[in-house]
Amino acid sequence: MVINLEYLCSLLDVKHPVFKSRLMCLADLEFDYINPFDSSSRINKVVMPEFIVQALLSALFLLSGHWAMFLLSAPMVYYNYTLYQRRQHLVDVTEIFNHLSREKKRRLFKIAALIVLLFLSLFWMIWSVLEEHE
Repeated sequence: MVINLEYLCSLLDVKHPVFKSRLMCLADLEFDYINPFDSSSRINKVVMPEFIVQALLSALFLLSGHWAMFLLSAPMVYYNYTLYQRRQHLVDVTEIFNHLSREKKRRLFKIAALIVLLFLSLFWMIWSVLEEHE
């Protein structure tokens, strides 16, 4: 049984607690359970590793010939790239309350897109395993 590396990377990418913790930091900040500095430092610490992992995963899809998965993951990589170019990828401590709803929507959209990629990766992994047995 051969399991492709990109499927394992996509499973680790979505299930990682970092994705849930950033949304929880924003929710805690909204209800005033955490101060803005701690929340923004926790979120900003994982932004660049997230961008790098998503870009590597997309490149892995491209290099392995999974064109549909690459086309589904490429818009998120492009979106991350435009955020980085506009210098909007980090959460500002002084403006975090003004942009709280936008940041929460952005994080929810990314989580939803990653969950779609996860389920499609699981589907194609199961499909390829069943195809090998026939």
